[in-house]
Amino acid sequence: MSLFNRLPLAALLVTAGLAVAFSPAHAEPRVAKVGRDHYTGTWLEIARTPMRLTDGCVAGYTTYMPSASSDIYRIEDGCRTGSPKGELRTISGIGKLEDSGTTNAKLTVRYLGGLVTFKYWVLYTSPDKSWFISADPQMQNLWIYARKAPSKKALSVMVAKAKSLGYDTRKLEYPEP
Repeated sequence: MSLFNRLPLAALLVTAGLAVAFSPAHAEPRVAKVGRDHYTGTWLEIARTPMRLTDGCVAGYTTYMPSASSDIYRIEDGCRTGSPKGELRTISGIGKLEDSGTTNAKLTVRYLGGLVTFKYWVLYTSPDKSWFISADPQMQNLWIYARKAPSKKALSVMVAKAKSLGYDTRKLEYPEP
């Protein structure tokens, strides 16, 4: 993708990053304990909090790629514009486990050379490790990810779990897989 195509995505990331940085204080949510294997391969975005950054995005995903350091990961976030066959939009970042060796659940990702930073905390992972719930520390943004698109029944379990964690699930949107 050309730099020109990335500029709107970059501007939205800066705006979203500033909104997170200046959010009011909130009690930190409890995180899950995950293995480093959690940060390998591709996870599909099943549900998310609406934000300008993801307007029109469907078929979202995050791919984690380990680096030489055990607590650093290369990250690619992507989606398709408008439909699952639409134009691919991607942005890359560098993720660092902030709690490496303990819960491995607090990942800080720096995009655009560190200009934009997001904190992603794993709040829950399913017993079979096929899906998880992630949020920012303020619980303003929440994501549900899975290795494959869930059935309607499985999706209802995922949403119920997000609600049990204290998140207002009425805010979630469900982009096409």
